[in-house]
Amino acid sequence: MVKRYPHTGRPKTAYSLLEARALFEAAALPWSLPALATAPRGDGHPVLLLPGFMGSEATLIALELFLRNRGYAVETWGLGRNIGFHARHATALEQKIRYLHHKTGRKVSLVGWSLGGVFAMYGAHQAPECVRCVITMGSPISVDPEGSASPPLVKAMYRLIAHPMGPAAHAMQPRAKKLREHKQLPVPLSCLYSLGDGVVPPQEATIEGDPAWHENIRVPGSHVGLGFNAVVLWIVADRLAQPEGAWRRFQPSGPMAWPYRMLTHERLRF
Repeated sequence: MVKRYPHTGRPKTAYSLLEARALFEAAALPWSLPALATAPRGDGHPVLLLPGFMGSEATLIALELFLRNRGYAVETWGLGRNIGFHARHATALEQKIRYLHHKTGRKVSLVGWSLGGVFAMYGAHQAPECVRCVITMGSPISVDPEGSASPPLVKAMYRLIAHPMGPAAHAMQPRAKKLREHKQLPVPLSCLYSLGDGVVPPQEATIEGDPAWHENIRVPGSHVGLGFNAVVLWIVADRLAQPEGAWRRFQPSGPMAWPYRMLTHERLRF
């Protein structure tokens, strides 16, 4: 069984205070382009990108341009700013997945950053016959019933913008409860998480599930910088390039393998 990272409690205060390091991750991205150019190319299947909480399509620009360059038919969710796990957005997302599948005649890969990953999980549950794989990036997909361990400031922002009762109001919805049944997700799922995430703690961004379908992949960096993180982009391209019906767990290879192991101290996957 794939196990979640053995971490409890909130992210370290230092990690939360240092989320501004995302600016350095974005600034370093151009220097990583030669290595990213060696990432595997895709087969042209549709990829749907989903932004994080308070994010819009603009926050996905680096990921979108990179995946287009790798040969994918990239789409963004087209629902404006992500202001919480609302029913209208969840319903519209399912409809878009089904539309893309019908339009292209191919299954759709879903890539969600933070809360966008929760939407991706929901879309895969609702339309599994239309989904090829799911990739989450620092997404709170394993929140316990007693509530999230995210920092108080994050919860306060959610109460102010999304719902006065905070994340718990949406976490208790029937559609959200279904997301906790990870073993029932019938498509390959890769959960990217960072020990330095100052927003979503590792135990909430990882899963327990069937290792033939599910995996947790440790990445370096901040939460806010995940969409501009060169290592993250490289891993996303690697996961999307897996042949349909022949998915395999992540194994670092190529010119980014050594930097990946150096930055994450990863030797073995779990």
